[in-house]
Amino acid sequence: MGVQLDALVVIFTEFYYWVTVVFMFLIHVGFCMYEVSVSRRKNIAHTLMKNAMVVPIVTVSFFFFGWWIYFAVPNGPGITGGLVESPHATALSVVMGTHMGGESELGAGWARINGVFWAAFLLFSWTVASIVSGAVIERIRSGAFWIIAVMVGSFTWVIDAAWGWHPEGWMVQLLGYHDAYASGVIHAIGGGTALAVLIHLGPRQGKFAPDGTPRDLHPHNPWLAVIGLFLIYTGFWGFYAACNVPIFDISGDNPTFFSATTIYLTPTTLGAITFNFLMSLAGGMLMGHFVSKGDAYWTFSGGLAGIIAASAGNDLYHPLQAMVIAGVGVWIIYKMHFWVERKFQIDDAVGAVAVHGYAGVYGVVVAGFVLWGYPSSATEGYAAINPLGQIIGAFIMFFVLGFMPAWILCWILKKLDLLRVPKNIELAGLDYVENSIVEEQFGVIIEAERNAAKS
Repeated sequence: MGVQLDALVVIFTEFYYWVTVVFMFLIHVGFCMYEVSVSRRKNIAHTLMKNAMVVPIVTVSFFFFGWWIYFAVPNGPGITGGLVESPHATALSVVMGTHMGGESELGAGWARINGVFWAAFLLFSWTVASIVSGAVIERIRSGAFWIIAVMVGSFTWVIDAAWGWHPEGWMVQLLGYHDAYASGVIHAIGGGTALAVLIHLGPRQGKFAPDGTPRDLHPHNPWLAVIGLFLIYTGFWGFYAACNVPIFDISGDNPTFFSATTIYLTPTTLGAITFNFLMSLAGGMLMGHFVSKGDAYWTFSGGLAGIIAASAGNDLYHPLQAMVIAGVGVWIIYKMHFWVERKFQIDDAVGAVAVHGYAGVYGVVVAGFVLWGYPSSATEGYAAINPLGQIIGAFIMFFVLGFMPAWILCWILKKLDLLRVPKNIELAGLDYVENSIVEEQFGVIIEAERNAAKS
């Protein structure tokens, strides 16, 4: 009976993660639709291909080294230990290919689910790269973006996951860091990375008037953006499920109580996250509609930001707490987005730094106060959730692992003149380059663009 039960748990877990990965694929579909809709017509194909190619490029890099990083560096740079031997996560491991339950140092059960768990984390990698992709549309070179995507999708975000989203991560042990559904681990680091890229990249031509006043560069299809955001909502629901372990014995030596758990192996239920996911979505959309005075784009972006703002603690919040936290977060990030845009002339085409970065930082910090004293992990002796630990964690996610590596990389790319497309190509439209229109035609195209702008 025990052997049969173990087999059912393994098979159910394998199928569970496979289903969540299928749902999460809609996140990337939504991001592509969202970005294409916000782009002007002359940049549609370039915007689509830039983000679509995240799928093969980050998949390959994550297979070769990203997955290994998560298991190898939970101790940080020598903070609680050294590198952890993780042969099951190396590209040449038997469990990283076709097999029928080969051996793994984590046990035969893990060997069976290694592939689907890898895929779940891979979809997280695509997501964090796509956060950056939307912010930088219409002026970044595709090759430069793909280098940034590999860095954040297969290196920096995986380090922060190992430190703060691993049941034995040093941030969990020493800081009491708790981020159940990745407010900081994915969204804050994605927003911090996007901000660094935008500083070096600069605004799109014509975005700011000579006196610094920002202009609206209208999307060619705002309603497609709404559909894209709804697909992101749908995939995000699958993302929440993928952040859980579906069935786990949480009673130790007396195996009498099975439950779903968070990534930290603390008990939760799918019902709990369903309440909080939908209530934070509702709180975010209501506040987005209110603060933007009914603007459709920010109403639906507010829904996404609301979920992100509550995600760090949505395993423990009451649904009404999730709704209020989401609503307050959306009000803050909306105001911050336009203040930063005016003050520093940061041209974030889709508001990604605000919706993901600011909302993610806010979500991590708020969880430290609301959940003060709750266990951060199922392991006895680890620090409890606390405000200081969450504030330090948010700083590490947004600035140390998000902003700084991207700032350095983009500084190098900029010095090599590999970051931004030439001005004449940008003004003509990046799609004309993709379609091999010769340079002599740029003058005709640019003049047509100017006449259209005047009219």
